[in-house]
Amino acid sequence: MSELTHFNENGQAHMVDVGAKDETHRIAIAGGVIRMQPQTLALIISGGHRKGDVLGIARIAGIMAAKKTSDLVPLCHPLMLTRVAVELEPDKENNLVRCRATVETRGQTGVEMEALTAVQVALLTVYDMCKAVDRGMVMDDIRLLKKSGGKSGDWEAEDYAAECSDGC
Repeated sequence: MSELTHFNENGQAHMVDVGAKDETHRIAIAGGVIRMQPQTLALIISGGHRKGDVLGIARIAGIMAAKKTSDLVPLCHPLMLTRVAVELEPDKENNLVRCRATVETRGQTGVEMEALTAVQVALLTVYDMCKAVDRGMVMDDIRLLKKSGGKSGDWEAEDYAAECSDGC
C-alpha cells in the first residue's frame, strides 16, 4: 500500500509538489445517486417543480463545483480543466437520480477530486431544490468510477464495466 502523500516527513499536512511530474492527459469519472420518494422524482421528470429545471440547474452546479474544487478542498491544486461533463439521469424503477461527472485536464496532477466534487454538488443541488417536498432524500454511492493518466496509470472500479454496459 502506498503512503499518504499529503503529509511531510514530520507528519505535517502539506500540498504535494507536482512540479517534476510529467504533463499528461488525465480523465476521472465519478458517480453517485440521490434516492427519493416516487412523487419527488415525478415532479423532477415532469418539470412541474416550481423552482424550475432541477436537473439542468444541478448539472450547471456540478460543472461550477468542479472548477472550484481547489477552493473547497484545502490541499487540492488549482487546475486548468479542459472538460467537465455532468450527466443526471432519472431512474423511475428505483426512485433515484443517477449522476456521473467526467472531468479532463492536461496537467501534472489528476482530476479525481474535481469529478467527485462535481457529483456531490450536483446531487446536493437536487436535494436543495426538492427538500420542500422530500426532506428524506439520501445521497449514496458517491465514488470514483474510473481514472486514467499520470504516473499511477489507469484505474477502474471493479463493477464499473458491468455498470456501463450501455456505453457510458
